[in-house]
Amino acid sequence: MDIRLTEEKDWKLLKQVRLAALLDTPTAFGVSYQTAAHYTDEQWKERASSGTGTQFWLAIEDDKPVGMIGAAVSQANRYNLIGMWVETAARGCSVANRLVDAVKSRAMSRGYDRVFLDVSPDNARAANFYLRQGFTFMDEWEPLESHPHIRVQTMFWVVPD
Repeated sequence: MDIRLTEEKDWKLLKQVRLAALLDTPTAFGVSYQTAAHYTDEQWKERASSGTGTQFWLAIEDDKPVGMIGAAVSQANRYNLIGMWVETAARGCSVANRLVDAVKSRAMSRGYDRVFLDVSPDNARAANFYLRQGFTFMDEWEPLESHPHIRVQTMFWVVPD
């Protein structure tokens, strides 16, 4: 298993895994499948290029993407974990742990002492996973952009002393 930061050349792999994630768990992400499916090849290349905006990592096994995670700095200067997903067959095999560790490491290397994310408390599997990763719930809520009837709660992780 290889966890790697995407480059422009990885755009087809990123597109493949991102669309699979959106089909699998559509209410877990801030963008809809319909929106992402209409991105142009150039938009996918830009997403994969890991420039100054959102960065993505892929979990690759046997040359096939089995998971992904993203991270971006918000307007409030928060380092945010976004868009994590692992295919069903690879769940429970430490892929998710390694993806989250990649984001935590990048945050620390960039001088951030916290990582934030939003999760629906109704998504018990995800919420419990993040709790096991050391994240804590905050009393901060907002509607999920792709499904405004779903409210997500912010969690954060603090770099250990």
